[in-house]
Amino acid sequence: MALKKYRPLTPSQRFKLAPTFEEITTSKPEKSLVTSTKSTGGRNNSGKMTIRNVGGGHKKQFRIVDFKRDKFDIPATVKTIEYDPNRTARIALLVYADGEKRYIIAPGGLKVGQKLMSGKTATPDVGNALYLSEVPLGTFIHNIELRPGQGAKMARSAGAYAQLTAREGKYAVLRMPSGELRMILVQCLAVIGSVSNSEHNLESHGKAGRRRWLGRKPRVRGVAMNPVDHPMGGGEGRASGGHPRSRKGIPAKGYKTRYPKKASNKHIIERRKK
Repeated sequence: MALKKYRPLTPSQRFKLAPTFEEITTSKPEKSLVTSTKSTGGRNNSGKMTIRNVGGGHKKQFRIVDFKRDKFDIPATVKTIEYDPNRTARIALLVYADGEKRYIIAPGGLKVGQKLMSGKTATPDVGNALYLSEVPLGTFIHNIELRPGQGAKMARSAGAYAQLTAREGKYAVLRMPSGELRMILVQCLAVIGSVSNSEHNLESHGKAGRRRWLGRKPRVRGVAMNPVDHPMGGGEGRASGGHPRSRKGIPAKGYKTRYPKKASNKHIIERRKK
């Protein structure tokens, strides 16, 4: 995975940093694992705009990704590494020994032709899915289940990983991508390695049009609005806007929105870093 810097033949290319896609092996997805999706444009079922700054964008097809990895003890071969327009990470097409095909989130360093396995008999190699009770301490993992059999919920985006730091009874202690220390049941599955496309955060679109291709419309700053439209609007001249907050008045930058009596609070050993 690498980024390409463009020569500034146009103003929009001066700061453009885009992926080279050198790890992608095919441009056509597996037909049996693709389904159509309809873009909402930020509207609900009555046509009312409920999410601002959403609309347009290129038409996309949804790739059905296997987050459960529940074909235990059956070896699978990596057939292709593909681009997925619905997520930041790359996806890999697995062909199992019984002929079934499934997409997974591709870990960094995964190669075509590599053999993968999931279950208790799997070795702790990149791309294999193991129970947290079987993963060696200190290992980097991703695609982590929150509850056994639920399917992966954590560390799924480009470059993300968590680290298994300890095991205490029926719980494993993980350092999450946010820096949070959290306990998760050892019966939960996780995949060895970190997620692919780790340089995604360094990409630079270079021009507003590329954001429009991705379905993002221009966003008006609250400070630039009138008082009737936003709590930070109004003022004479270039007024800064006062305390930063959302359009509905919820404070930003430090205001805690997590429910204080949430049941999973007891599983959090150390909160994420600010």
